[in-house]
Amino acid sequence: MRKLIVLLSLALLAGCTGPGVLNAFTPSSGYNQAMNLPYDPATGQTLDVYTPEGARNAPVVVFFYGGRWSEGDKQEYRFVGQALASRGIVAVVPNYRKYPQVRFPSFVEDGAQAVKWARSNAAAYGGNPDQLFVMGHSSGAHIAAMLALNESYLKKVGGSRGWLRGMIGLAGPYNFLPITDPVLRDIFGPPERFEQSQPVFFADGLNPPLLLLHGENDEIVWPDNTRSLAKAVANAGGPVETVIYPKMSHTFIIGAFGSVLRGSTDVVDHVDEFVKRMATYQRPSPQTPSDIQAVPLEIESVPLSSP
Repeated sequence: MRKLIVLLSLALLAGCTGPGVLNAFTPSSGYNQAMNLPYDPATGQTLDVYTPEGARNAPVVVFFYGGRWSEGDKQEYRFVGQALASRGIVAVVPNYRKYPQVRFPSFVEDGAQAVKWARSNAAAYGGNPDQLFVMGHSSGAHIAAMLALNESYLKKVGGSRGWLRGMIGLAGPYNFLPITDPVLRDIFGPPERFEQSQPVFFADGLNPPLLLLHGENDEIVWPDNTRSLAKAVANAGGPVETVIYPKMSHTFIIGAFGSVLRGSTDVVDHVDEFVKRMATYQRPSPQTPSDIQAVPLEIESVPLSSP
């Protein structure tokens, strides 16, 4: 088993294997699963819920997986649901529409519908609707950030950013202009709308608390995406915390949620601590400066990045 763990670690550090392989080593006890629950009849999208055994008034995390806005399936991320449930957190893992079926902002709109469902139904699964978080990896972190920073999406479904206790981003693309890749130009076009897709431009200081984690060895989404967003939010007076890992790849930061790799890094510990702390945090009014301060950034400027 130790040899297998080492091999998995090396593969994930190199970004050479998909996250779904970790499901094979995911425990099946200690939590209950509710699968393929419809959350938006208009689009036919469904989600899965992972509930810790005996959960009552537990924090709720809606997790959006990555895949460049065009790939992935919620069933591949049972290991994430189990990891959160093992920490006493109700995990909601939705599917969402992807390119080429849809283009921006449809997948963000699906994310807002999933958050609305979680708020309306959390209590039935042992969760507290007033302790609701969004979290994502890679392009899923982009969706989570858009929901936390651009309130128009939650307003469209009858809510607001006040629904959210916090947002957790794992290796997310938050500032990836200029967009030169032809596929991404098609996803986020036309060009005059490119800025509307960048979370960094919606930093107004009124966001729910952000926890942004990234690896320096990420060659898929440059870590300057996280630095850029953290700096923009901090400059606007918003609450943000950052964790930059000196030696971590794009794949390993999500692979760390797998049961066989969980002890190799403190990624899950950071997420758990942030959720538990923010679940009971009393938010100040918009006129009151937040006492949650950003991790100081030493850089003077951040170059534009691409995913």
